[in-house]
Amino acid sequence: MARIAGVDLPKGKRIEIGLTYIYGIGKNTARHIISTLNMNPDTRTDDLTESDVNGIRKMIDSHCKVEGELRTDISMNIKRLMDLGCYRGLRHRRSLPAHGQRTKTNARTRKGPRRAAIKKKGAATKKK
Repeated sequence: MARIAGVDLPKGKRIEIGLTYIYGIGKNTARHIISTLNMNPDTRTDDLTESDVNGIRKMIDSHCKVEGELRTDISMNIKRLMDLGCYRGLRHRRSLPAHGQRTKTNARTRKGPRRAAIKKKGAATKKK
């Protein structure tokens, strides 16, 4: 089993798909890495040679931010926005959508479960 960037690649998958198990590498990046190294995209992760694995490691180390380094960068960017007090930072701070989505009827995943509205006693009765 190949281990790249601290992630064990799954057995039996095509290398193109196996590389996407690394946080920060999607299909396009995986295809770019494979084509740069002149590898066959149909190669299975079980069939990788040690030189193939080393080539992939070097390529990822030199051209991509992955796993812990990428997670740290993302969290620091969000923290910077929150410290600035800009609109996106306030939305992150309140755990609301930050990209302009509607929140009146949607965004339940981000806002959490509905809270029951509290009704005041006697608000619905009319005085005579």
